[in-house]
Amino acid sequence: MKIHETPHGVNVVVETRSRRVVIGRFDSTNGFTALLHDCDVRDFGPDEDPEPFIRETAKYGVDVKQRDLELDVLQIARVRLLGDIQKPD
Repeated sequence: MKIHETPHGVNVVVETRSRRVVIGRFDSTNGFTALLHDCDVRDFGPDEDPEPFIRETAKYGVDVKQRDLELDVLQIARVRLLGDIQKPD
């Protein structure tokens, strides 16, 4: 899914080219900027797997650390709906 195709108001998982993961509620895009609200943001090193963090968030909910966040659309590598993420047992 592309960020421009994301429905307003749904929680998304955004992975950037710099290995940053942002999980939050999508608001809108304006040119090359995407706006998200109520976000958890975490940076991962090259040897770290972000998937356990993403799945844990899908199971327990977003641990909000930032109310509003603007992302550069050109830095986005992958977008998924949080509700589509497989939850751990």
